[in-house]
Amino acid sequence: MSSVFCGTKKQKLNNSYSNHDDRPLNGYNESVAIPDMCYFCFDVLYSQLHSMDPPQTPDFTNEAFPLFVTWKIGKEHRLRGCIGTFNAMHLHSGLREYAITSAFKDSRFSPITRDEVPRLTVSVSILQHFEEAEHYLDWKLGKHGIRIEFVNERGSKRTATYLPQVATEQGWDQIQTIDSLLRKGGYKAAITADMRRSIKLTRYQSEEISASYNDYINQRC
Repeated sequence: MSSVFCGTKKQKLNNSYSNHDDRPLNGYNESVAIPDMCYFCFDVLYSQLHSMDPPQTPDFTNEAFPLFVTWKIGKEHRLRGCIGTFNAMHLHSGLREYAITSAFKDSRFSPITRDEVPRLTVSVSILQHFEEAEHYLDWKLGKHGIRIEFVNERGSKRTATYLPQVATEQGWDQIQTIDSLLRKGGYKAAITADMRRSIKLTRYQSEEISASYNDYINQRC
């Protein structure tokens, strides 16, 4: 099962470009993500940190979707771990796996500790509506997540992704987002217009739900 890192630390980039394309959804309007998915992630994390038996099977749907689990901490919602998969997984096992993976195995961060739990917020992202873009600007800020494939300066194929909220949280335009994603994917050479045009981009949409530790405690009481 392949895992993908998401999110980024605050960065400042230059350049600007706008895309006014506002294409409609593909007709999929049913809501999948619900707060119980976040509470289940907290149950999984708590059980793991306290060496308890795993939580019982949840009641929400067990359909299969690509998904990400994101942990943030504090009032500033600093990224603490975010890992997911583009392979469709049944939600019960997928959220169980990635609640733990994103909390303890994100190589950018130390594992989450017991002391941090009361300051955590968790977000569950259910990915849908995957479309191959016509070009590297064929997506809309705040609406689409993007996954790029490119060949680096050594001739190796690389991939990288940002969820839909990343660019808007960082205050980036489209080119800034693309350039940051290239750097995230390990591209170290100068980024040119020709390099951007060579990118293969897949856009997707994400249904996201979030809950704080306080939300979790209030729901469980």
